[in-house]
Amino acid sequence: MILLCCEIRFAEMISNSTKASISPFEKFESWYEQAHSAELEANAMTISTVDQSMRPYSRIVLLKNFNNREFVFYTNLESKKGRQIQENPAVCLCFHWKSIKKQIRIQGIADVVDDSVADEYFATRDRSSQIGAWASAQSRNLNSRESLEKSIKLLEKKFTNKSIPRPYYWSGFRVSPSNFEFWEEMPHRLHIRIFYQRDDQGNWNDKLLFP
Repeated sequence: MILLCCEIRFAEMISNSTKASISPFEKFESWYEQAHSAELEANAMTISTVDQSMRPYSRIVLLKNFNNREFVFYTNLESKKGRQIQENPAVCLCFHWKSIKKQIRIQGIADVVDDSVADEYFATRDRSSQIGAWASAQSRNLNSRESLEKSIKLLEKKFTNKSIPRPYYWSGFRVSPSNFEFWEEMPHRLHIRIFYQRDDQGNWNDKLLFP
């Protein structure tokens, strides 16, 4: 019975693939809303980059904004990921929401957001996180935890009763997707996979992939 249900669902997906589809951004938003109601941090995503030797690096960051064009996250531009993206802007994002048994992979090109956008977001961060952005030389060697804590105390004193400006080396990246893959868990590993590819005219075309 389980296998039959899975086959029926998969047949429905094949039939639906011939119909006009919603955009991948709309589909992302729909799944994200489901995950947001079920997960503690639905905006957690893996971002993968490569270094100059084409060795891959992956880490978890937090999605801070998205619309029907791009996905935005923030970081230290002089961090390992920041430098790698500026050297090679091709990146891959991956969301995995275990509670709803769904996953989305997004490949695209990343570029730095406008200063005004970064300033606006930085102003919304809590004061301790703003201090942390100044205190951390992200990804570089740290002599001791004590030296970091000392730096934080000096910065807290420096900015007493003052607003904290955004460091020049701290900003955001916006990822403009070239393709999406939506993965939905199904019984017997016959998962549903839908791939969206943007053509030269900017239109999105979708197709089913084998599990």
